[in-house]
Amino acid sequence: MTMTVLDIVTLPDKILRKKARPVTSFDDDLQQLIDDMIETMREAPGVGLAAPQIGKSIQLTVIETLPELDDEGHEIEGSRELFVIANPEIVWRSRKMVDGIEGCLSIPGYVGEVERHEEVRLRAQDRQGKKIRLKVKGWTARIFQHEIDHLNGVLYIDQLTDRENFWTEAEFDAIMAESDEEETIPEM
Repeated sequence: MTMTVLDIVTLPDKILRKKARPVTSFDDDLQQLIDDMIETMREAPGVGLAAPQIGKSIQLTVIETLPELDDEGHEIEGSRELFVIANPEIVWRSRKMVDGIEGCLSIPGYVGEVERHEEVRLRAQDRQGKKIRLKVKGWTARIFQHEIDHLNGVLYIDQLTDRENFWTEAEFDAIMAESDEEETIPEM
């Protein structure tokens, strides 16, 4: 089975603003779509990709966690975790909220500050349709919330902490250079 890198839909495409339909068939076509989405996410490169971002209005997303780094700052091979989730529903959100900088493959060239729950629990289905429960926190929880928002037609720019907290990547890089802080923004 060959994998294909798919085209990523960008604003103002209307599909990004629609609530996606539930996945009802976990057939070979869906398995191929999942493999293509994983390939597309990795090629982009990104840490998450929702089906509406590749023009499919179904409740499906692929997520790959950030890697762990060794003492020299190199990625530890095999430290990323890949999730394929269909029909996700967040069933619990922590009270603690955390601000963070997000980017999006469907809004290339921009980043913004978004407040998210530090931890969430969700129910979903895996790539075979088996019911699963997940508890995620930190950056992984941020990625899950971002991708699940896509399935509901919501984009990170709808949830900025302030209108002023939205920058081009170049503007943000300049701000970070001035502050001597090192922050990389994974694309979702």
